[in-house]
Amino acid sequence: MINIDELKFDEKGLIPAVVVDAVSKKVLTVAYMNRESLAISMEKGLTCFWSRSRQELWLKGETSGNYQHIVSITADCDKDALLVMVEKDGPACHLGTDSCFSNPLWYSDSLSEFSLQGLYDLLQGRKEERPEGSYTSYLFDKGIDKILKKVGEECTEVIIASKADDKKETVYEVADLAYHVMVMMVQMGISVEDVQRELASRHVIDHKVKQEKMTQ
Repeated sequence: MINIDELKFDEKGLIPAVVVDAVSKKVLTVAYMNRESLAISMEKGLTCFWSRSRQELWLKGETSGNYQHIVSITADCDKDALLVMVEKDGPACHLGTDSCFSNPLWYSDSLSEFSLQGLYDLLQGRKEERPEGSYTSYLFDKGIDKILKKVGEECTEVIIASKADDKKETVYEVADLAYHVMVMMVQMGISVEDVQRELASRHVIDHKVKQEKMTQ
């Protein structure tokens, strides 16, 4: 662990802070802290920044209620930038969006970014638009019973492949299962973040149990 005195603030006494959602790993915003705001952040466990436009301390959520609860603060290798992992109470951007980063500028023609959230958004679009010839549209047209039947079938396929100790086939079937489970999630209105938060809560419980066992 390092201390504040080891950090390298710029000539204006500021250090950039990249704020990331601890659950979704999405970059929420980039703000600035000075020594005082960083000390307040560490004391309260809530992000506090230095507003360069207003020239004053800014406790995120104080007026909007969209507080950011700090999970960890980590300095980079040069100790002149901070990574702040948070659990948020609401939108990070003053425009009301989940993240400040919502304006695409450039995409690679040969490389593609994949995320579970991206897949979820695609499936949600299929449910809303129902393009003809889409297998996903077909599932949504048939409804929850058909979707659940496919989830059950894919579960069985995962078990068969795994029992045969066929890693390649198991990976293939797990991917099929994940896809159909996400179709089910979209149908039921369950978000990726809902599941991530549930898993995160279990991680905390498991960590506490391990600590308790170590102290016995």
